[in-house]
Amino acid sequence: MATYLDDTQRNDIDRLAASRTWRTQWPTWALIVAIYGGWFGVAAHAPLLGLPLTAALLAIFGAWFMSLQHELLHGHPTRSQFVNALLGFAPLAVWFPYHVYRESHLRHHDDARLTEPGSDPESYFVSAAEWQRAGIAMRALLVFRNTLTGRLLVGPAFAIAATGAQALDKIRDGDWRDLPAWLAHLAALVALTVWLQQMCGIPAWVFIVGAGYGSLALASVRSFHEHRIAQEPAHRTVINEAGWLWRLLFLNNNYHLVHHDLPQVPWFALRTVYQTSRQQYIERSGAFLVKGYSEWVRRYGFASVAHPVAIGTSDSGRRNPPASAGFAGKLRVKFMVVVRQGELHEAHLPAPAERQTAEQAL
Repeated sequence: MATYLDDTQRNDIDRLAASRTWRTQWPTWALIVAIYGGWFGVAAHAPLLGLPLTAALLAIFGAWFMSLQHELLHGHPTRSQFVNALLGFAPLAVWFPYHVYRESHLRHHDDARLTEPGSDPESYFVSAAEWQRAGIAMRALLVFRNTLTGRLLVGPAFAIAATGAQALDKIRDGDWRDLPAWLAHLAALVALTVWLQQMCGIPAWVFIVGAGYGSLALASVRSFHEHRIAQEPAHRTVINEAGWLWRLLFLNNNYHLVHHDLPQVPWFALRTVYQTSRQQYIERSGAFLVKGYSEWVRRYGFASVAHPVAIGTSDSGRRNPPASAGFAGKLRVKFMVVVRQGELHEAHLPAPAERQTAEQAL
């Protein structure tokens, strides 16, 4: 469901939708050709490129393909769910069937439940009960996962394990609806792996680990803290004013609040929509504004962006540090402090003095 800022924006987007670019979706068709052509072009030239460079390039194209799959499941470039599924079926990023990803991601778009464990399938928070059940090692991994370095290194493993466990749980509960998608995906993955090994000289482990895991790790840069816990749903989703290379790789999904408000807007129009109403979107997000992914590297490369435990959006929104440098001001922020026994206590810590007010950031 679309959420417009006002009638003026609605009319502006209607005019954009009537343009030849939007009606033909030619940028997305060109993107499909570029991604498939680039991925298979790299694979075909693996002996010339060498395995390390081949794996790195396949990981980049795999992450780009995942961005394309995201565009496909939101109804671009065609209105046919079947055609879009065919375009996103290939296991170029290895791990997840397109159908499973589509169903999971559409559940994620319930903005009222964003970040809630058990409701938001893309949440990086856990419930207090899950935290209590976790051992010391798992708690350490959960905290590490909420650093940028941890998100890249162990975040994909968490995602793979969670998706696999969910698939097995469904089968155990007698829900077989996803099984055909998994079987088709695994069959295509085996065929592609054999072709890569026999025709391109790319070992299976290089494809599965180097390219596949690498694709998930690179995609994790975008998803790192793109949602935070907050009382107001619109304040939970980030606006990241990233550079053009990141915008191209992630298909402008860095303007994430705009995408959540207007999921029907194709990737090539998101930047225009954002820039036209930049001030309004910054205010709507509660100043959840980031000046590029380098800000995450500087601030959270090895520091946890938030405690892994979520205790309800109405309360825990005050327990996690604001993600934007321009949001906290001189407020006192509640953090969750872990003690050895696994209990959670509130510690009232002053926000960093260098944080500006939202007005200064704008």
